[in-house]
This record gives sequence, C-alpha cells and structure tokens, in this order.
Amino acid sequence: MNFQGKNILVVGGSSGIGLSLVKMLHQQDANIYVASRSASEDWPADIQYLQCDVTGNLDRIVDFLPTELHGLVYSVGSINLKPFNRLTEDDFLNDYRINVLGAARIIQQAVKQLRNAGVASIVLISSVAAKTGMPYHASIAAAKAAVEGLAVSLAAEFAALQIRVNVVAPSLTDTPLAHNLLSSAEKREASAKRHPLGKVGQPEDISKLIAFLLSEESSWMTGQVIGIDGGLGKLKTN
Repeated sequence: MNFQGKNILVVGGSSGIGLSLVKMLHQQDANIYVASRSASEDWPADIQYLQCDVTGNLDRIVDFLPTELHGLVYSVGSINLKPFNRLTEDDFLNDYRINVLGAARIIQQAVKQLRNAGVASIVLISSVAAKTGMPYHASIAAAKAAVEGLAVSLAAEFAALQIRVNVVAPSLTDTPLAHNLLSSAEKREASAKRHPLGKVGQPEDISKLIAFLLSEESSWMTGQVIGIDGGLGKLKTN
C-alpha cells in the first residue's frame, strides 16, 4: 500500500488502534492529521495535531484540515459494560454521543475536504457486540449498531461523490481502553478462550485492515461491515 502524498485524518489517534494506525500510515509516507483529547509521545515528529474532544466544540476542525482529505478514520470509542438494570439514561446517551454523534459531527466538518480529494475513504469502528448478543453490552452494542447504520447510509449518500464508507467490527483488543478486561493473567486467558482462534486481538490486527480500507486496493468496497474478531462473531467451536 502506498500512501505517499495522501492526507489522512485519524480521530482518536493517541493510543490503542488509532496510535497503531498513525505509526503504520507514517511508515507508508502519509501526511497524518490527528485530532484527539491528548497527544502521544510515541508519534513521529511530523504529525499534525489538534487537541479536541469529540463531544465538545469541533469548529476548529475545518481550519485544521488540508484542502484535500483522502481518508478519515474515527477511532474513538467506549467500553461501558453493566447489567441492563444498572444502565442509566446518561450511560446510553454518553455512549451514543461518543460513538455516533462524534463520528457524524466530524464527518460533517470534513465533507468538503473529502470531496476535494476526488476519491476518498471513511472508516468507522464498530464492535462484534453490535450483531452478536453478549450480556452486559446493551448500551455500547446499541451505540455501535447505530455506527453501522450511519456508515451504510453515508456510503449510499456519498457514493456519487466517490467517498467510500466502511466499518471494521473488532472483538476484544489489547488496548488501554480494554485494560480492566485484561488486567490479569486469568482475565487474559478467559478472554482468549472465548475466541475460536484462542487469542485476543492486537491493535495492529485492526489497523492493518483499516489501512487496507483507506487504500486504493479497496477501491471497489463501500458500505461494508467487516468483522475482525478471532471468529467470535460467526463461529461456534464448543
């Protein structure tokens, strides 16, 4: 994959999957713009950075972006696992604001720059839980299912503009966001055993797929939700 001269916005690129993607795209000579709440000491020196919170004011995004934007990745999410009877209205609203409204608002700010590129790609991140019933996932699964609905609708609307929209739907991945779920050897082993391939995901597993969806190699793909979940979403092995 060759990203030389391509301008890519990664929202939430300071840790986990987003950070892995930033490093990968930088190695492929992309011009990378990162919007996130905090910076990362692990970024290459020439990353363009805008401090922002996706639930707050996003007006500065327009001036931050280059005239042409070839790719946009929304790598912001939440893990909010509770029994259904303990979920509050604020839990549902917060997960929706972070995962769905944040993505929608960022895309609205960047549509002009995406159109200017002539051909562009948007990648959103869902979860295996959006389509695979899991206990204690009601709020986040509802939000991620909305992300998938948003993406396929935008894929249809943006097709005439040559802006592709796709989704990756990971299972549990070893990122700071999932720290509490993988904080001991026992938890890691139990999580790994739930997946048919016997392991949890690594950020690079997901970022490689995202990079493919941003690249010209996937130029005939849009409106797709692609599971990358160690088989958890489709296979029953015991």
